[in-house]
Amino acid sequence: MARNDGFAGLSEFLAVARYGSFRKAAHALGVTPGAVSQAVQALERRLGVPVFLRTTRSVALTEAGERLLAGVGPAAGAITESLAELAQMGAAPSGTLRLLVQRFAVAHVMEPLVPRFRRAYPAVRLEITVEDDHRGLVGAGYDAGVRIGEYIDRDMVAMRVSPLFRWGVFGAPAYFQAHGRPKVPEDIAEHECIRYRRPEVGDIYRWEFERKGQAVAIDPPGSVLVNDGALLRALARQGLGLIYTATLSVAHELERGLLEPALEKFSPARDGVFIYYPRASRNQPKLRAFVDACTRGV
Repeated sequence: MARNDGFAGLSEFLAVARYGSFRKAAHALGVTPGAVSQAVQALERRLGVPVFLRTTRSVALTEAGERLLAGVGPAAGAITESLAELAQMGAAPSGTLRLLVQRFAVAHVMEPLVPRFRRAYPAVRLEITVEDDHRGLVGAGYDAGVRIGEYIDRDMVAMRVSPLFRWGVFGAPAYFQAHGRPKVPEDIAEHECIRYRRPEVGDIYRWEFERKGQAVAIDPPGSVLVNDGALLRALARQGLGLIYTATLSVAHELERGLLEPALEKFSPARDGVFIYYPRASRNQPKLRAFVDACTRGV
């Protein structure tokens, strides 16, 4: 007994509708024009209505054909895309992976990761742009970005690639000996602070705290303003003033006693560095391999 295949003839129908010709459709499908014609005729018999108007010079959709195309065309496109994604998943990682990386993430994520990734996937070339401005990720052709979580757009897929850290106030022991320690966020007004201008937006970063579940933001006073994190830490180590940064950024100084924390009980919720990318890119083998390398052991 012959099997009743509800999809029979649909590939041929879609090809003729796309190319407007039985001959061109046959060439695209790799079959004969007669085979395409027979498949479409069988489809029309099963539906009980013609789907094409045929003349010696042209082929046009009937009203029924237009309705069929509107119904099955998008579904066929989705099926084709899904099959392509599945086929891609089985491919070996290769090609060029373009990454937009926040400067903060260079030392803490990229420097230890890149050599390990290159050894594991020598067929993948890396193009890394270090830039604090992240607004051009998709438009500029990047496959993914690496940056602090609070700055990532919500429509992106994001996975943490660093240990969790907190934001806080830090100063050199010599500074605290000379000026004392702030006890509450409002005490910042009485201290010398090294302020930070965010390169990506150009504003002066406000120091953020949390008290009894409520956010508190302070505009720090100070006569020195920088837009570079390394310089910010270097000046703080010399006792020039207090700074506000991430614990991850000053881990080296904290371990060696070069800087000390203040106002720890007012530190806001923990954050992390994330790799992020458009949902449509998630099945690229080169990107999946990089994400796996980033998140391993986090």
